[in-house]
Order: sequence, then C-alpha cells, then structure tokens
Amino acid sequence: MALQISATNPEHPALLLELPWHLPLEEWPQHHLVPLPRGISRHVVRYARAGDEVVAVKELAERPALREYELLRDLDRIGIPAVDALGVVTGRLDEAGEPLESVLITRHLGGSMPYRSMFETTMRPATMHRLMDALAVLLVRLHLAGFAWGDCSLSNTLFRRDAGAYAAYLVDAETGDLHARLSSGQREYDLDLARVNISGELLDLEASGALHPSVDPIDFGNEICSRYHRLWKELTRRSVYPAGKYHYIERRIRRLNDLGFDVAEMQIEHADNGDTVTFVPKVVDAGHHQRQLLRLTGLDTEENQARRLLNDLESWMATQDDYAPGDPLGARPEVLAHRWVREVFRPTVRAVPLELRGSMDPAEIYHQLLEHRWYLSERAQHDIGLDTAVKDYIDNVLPTTPPPLPPKPHNDTTD
Repeated sequence: MALQISATNPEHPALLLELPWHLPLEEWPQHHLVPLPRGISRHVVRYARAGDEVVAVKELAERPALREYELLRDLDRIGIPAVDALGVVTGRLDEAGEPLESVLITRHLGGSMPYRSMFETTMRPATMHRLMDALAVLLVRLHLAGFAWGDCSLSNTLFRRDAGAYAAYLVDAETGDLHARLSSGQREYDLDLARVNISGELLDLEASGALHPSVDPIDFGNEICSRYHRLWKELTRRSVYPAGKYHYIERRIRRLNDLGFDVAEMQIEHADNGDTVTFVPKVVDAGHHQRQLLRLTGLDTEENQARRLLNDLESWMATQDDYAPGDPLGARPEVLAHRWVREVFRPTVRAVPLELRGSMDPAEIYHQLLEHRWYLSERAQHDIGLDTAVKDYIDNVLPTTPPPLPPKPHNDTTD
C-alpha cells in the first residue's frame, strides 16, 4: 500500500511529507521533535514540527485513526473544545518494506498542559477544585452535543489557564460516539467512568508524593459527579414562572451566561389559565449568537450584543400569534425576525435622539435599553415594558452620561 496523507488543509500534505514516516514514532530523530510535556497515553505520542506548525503525532491502527480523525472534525464543526484534527497518515512502511501503524495528526494546543505537568509542584486544593470545574463543564458540553466520551479522564484532557480559572479540552476521542441525543444511562455511564478514572489517577499521584496531603483522591473523584449534576440541572431544568414576570427568565439566562454558556433558543409555553409560563432554554457554547443574529436579521453586532438581542427576539417571537414552531402554516423565524427589526428594534432605537447617542451604534443603544428595562423591572418586581424603559432612559440616564472623549490628534513626532 502506498503512503497516503489525508489532511484538512491543502497545504498540510506537503509539509507533512518532510517527516520521517518510514520510521516507528519511537525512533524519530530529535531534530524533528519538539520537547513539550506529554501526558500518559496507551499509544506512542510525539510532538513534531511541520513547517510553522507544532503537531501532535499519535501512532495507532488505521481504523481507529480514521475514526478518531472524523470524530474530532465533527466536534470542531459543533464547537466543542477539543484539539484540531489536521490529518491521518496510512500505508506506512519501514525501510525493509514492513507495515507500520497509521498515525493521527492534531494541532498542538498552545499554552495547554497535561495534568501531570501541572502537578510537578504540589497543587493547592483550591486549584484542584477549579480543575474539576473545568472538566465538569467540558463533560456537560460534550453530553449536550450528544457525544459519549467513553473514557473521560484527566489523562485524556488538556488544560489551559483562563483568567484565574481553567479551560478543559478533549484530546482523545478514540472511544467516543456522537449521537443525536444521549440517554440518562449513557451520561451516567460516562460520569461513572470519569469518577473511577480520576480517583485512580489521583491515587497514582498520591503514591508518587505529588498530591497535596489534604486532597482525598476518592472525594475528588466523587466531586466530578456532584459538580456535573449541579451544572446539568441548571442548564436543562424547566422553570415555571408567574405570567408577566419575564425578568425572571432574563435572570435565569444571566446565570447561564455566568456559567459560560449561551442560550441559543428558548421554548416558552403559556398555561391554559394564563397564570404561569414554562421556560426551557437550549444551551450552546459562546460564539453562536453573532452568526445566528446576522443570519436571521442582517444585524452585524458584537457577541454580547448579539446574545442580548437574540434573547429579546426569542421572547418577542413567543408572543406572536403566528409563531408556531414545527407548524408549516406558522411564520418562519426569518420572517418574524425581520418583522421584529422593522416593528421593534428600529423604532426603539429611533426613539433615542441622535444628539444623545454619542458614539453608541444601534445595537449598543438597544442593548442598553434592554439592560435598563431589566433593572427597572427588577426594582418594580414586574415587567415594565420597553416603551416605559425607553422614556426613563432618555429622561434620566442619557442626560447624565458624559460624552465620549474626542480622539487624540495624531502626532508623528517622538519624544
């Protein structure tokens, strides 16, 4: 069989050809390798340089290599934090013509560390808790996307520092499966594997003297379960609110945002007697809303603005008589979105006098008005409506807001 390189980027095959595929990975010369810390793996893994890229090369059989390559590409398409799959090399032969195992090639995740490297100095318990938080968030994200990991562990995860916390990335998808939706049994099986694996890894660290004496490996293995369940419940539970208390829905959305998740869409059901509203959020990773708002309305905004505007759009659509998701006779979301722009967004923005807008663009003005309505509704303990919020904002907020500073004049001279 001839050497074959399947790659995601047309430029990669030429760069990857420079690597010594005729040698087993354990025998690669040092000048091809990059000395980066590696985690424990059942396969031989090396970091190598391919042009300007640093890549991780993992040696394994052809079928699992191709399968993991496709799974990692699927995870990338749905926005899951995981390493980027760059290619697969099959048909390798050594100098004697004997077959060698295939390899999977992924991009090195800059700034990331395997968990063992993080324990080279004794890690404080508070840092350990943040590590468990990051892994719980990753596992929840995978399960929301329908991905059963099959081998969740510290060894199969890379961690990056993130403003005092940690972000976790899946690095090994070999045992995974992608489904339309996971059952409770599939999720609990994944979680039980995580508990056993993490406890075992921490017991191993304890035996080597690398674990803080106050850290109990069994307790921390159980902790991933409790953190996962708390997060899953917050992300997926149905909430029932009194009718008219729409700011309660916004409060729930803010809690989800604080956890690092966005609400892609909302299912809002009104009770027959009109006394209560049932709210079910659909949660996605950050970065979704900017594209979604642009597609629906043509408004090109920043991500936080898009999230806020989409939340308002979803709430407004749920109040329209012709909004019937799944009903072919109902108005499509695109039709309703353009009606919202025409009947709600533009008139609201135009209500703010030009001389009071300063440097705020229309999306930022609308965002500020929605924020003001939320604060007034919280204070009044009922939804005050957008018109009242706009009037109060114009009368009491904008006149006291200092105008933006003028730009500094350009100066070509240096001191």
